[in-house]
Amino acid sequence: MPDDPAAVPSWTGSPLVARLTSYGPRLRQSDRRHPWVLDLAVVAALFLLFCVPDLVQHDDGPGPDELRLAFTQLPTAGTLALQAGLLLPLFWRRRAPSVALALTAAVFVVQWSLGVFLRADVALLVALYSVTLHGRLRHLPWACTGVVTLLLPVAARVSRAVSFWEALFFLLTAVTAAVALGLAVRIRRAQLASLRDRARQLEIERDQRSRLAAVTERTRMAREMHDIIGHNLSVIITLADGGAYAADVTPERSKQALELVGDAGRQALGELRRMLGVLREKADAPELNPQPGIGDLDALCTRIRAAGPEIVLRSAGELDTLDRGVQLMTYRIVQEALTNTLKHAGPRTRVDVLIAVEGPALRIRVQDTGPPDAAAPLDPPAEEGHGIAGMRERAALYGGTVTVGPTAGGGWVVQAILDLTPISVPPGGAL
Repeated sequence: MPDDPAAVPSWTGSPLVARLTSYGPRLRQSDRRHPWVLDLAVVAALFLLFCVPDLVQHDDGPGPDELRLAFTQLPTAGTLALQAGLLLPLFWRRRAPSVALALTAAVFVVQWSLGVFLRADVALLVALYSVTLHGRLRHLPWACTGVVTLLLPVAARVSRAVSFWEALFFLLTAVTAAVALGLAVRIRRAQLASLRDRARQLEIERDQRSRLAAVTERTRMAREMHDIIGHNLSVIITLADGGAYAADVTPERSKQALELVGDAGRQALGELRRMLGVLREKADAPELNPQPGIGDLDALCTRIRAAGPEIVLRSAGELDTLDRGVQLMTYRIVQEALTNTLKHAGPRTRVDVLIAVEGPALRIRVQDTGPPDAAAPLDPPAEEGHGIAGMRERAALYGGTVTVGPTAGGGWVVQAILDLTPISVPPGGAL
């Protein structure tokens, strides 16, 4: 089994293998910076392995007597010239592999037309390997056909010492090995490139998901902060203004206003601490309080009434059985609507709040009579604030809608419709 430790060769964890593996990225990085170094090293290695023996054993000649008599002996200068013609094109084997093969094949034809045997003829196979690995695949059939055509006279020439078919088999095997090795390396490199590209895509997707989650969380936190702080600050400002006015007329009302300001501030601070407690990195779980629901609307309306407005709260249907998420959504929408009423209509207004279950939907309606000195209906705002956008975002979570606009009597109405139909999941299906 692949996961069996005994099935893993012991040599894969040796220090030598680890050291050799670490050299791979360094060599690839160095080759990208100086590609000519590797090409020059290949040419130099081929010269040492296959050209120097021909120069040293020039007088003896290759192979047995029959094979030696079948070839022409050239002087050292001629041999060096042919060897250079075979090897030097390999310097461009990665940048222009087809051209390198064509030049090597041309020198190969000249060499064998002179009847000269050189070990440097291996450059033809190296050039064919380079075409397979670095060149265009549509050039490969033509390259193989050309190389095989060039090797047919070679097999016929050496037939004095060995059988023509044996020589042809050996040469075709060498050609097949060069092409197979080039294809194997090319496929492996393509697979590694695909894996690296996939890894980069996964990293990009991971970063995008992280940024999206952060943006979503920031939006949620901004909405909660707006609902908590914006509402309570509006109440506090209205109470403070009323208390300052009452200080000269009825000091006892001023004291009552200050007490209400303290209550509103403590409530805002408590809700803020509850929300920030979730964000703190502590070993112990933060102390959490239940989120407000429809049952807390009475207390909300009481606090708003203390600032001056007259609020009438009506409800219909079985509201206590609603989902906690729907109740929180209802509370926040009513809270934001009352905050806007207190901010724009002032303390001397009447607000009618209606929450009713109507079939598969929950209707929320908050309508005020506007400021007492309003002579005409209020114009819609040129640009929606964060509060209205937050109400629409909350309602959208339950497939609902929010409509906001002025009334004919000079007031303002906020109406939200939330869908109470549960999401149906097919049997055996997933969300």
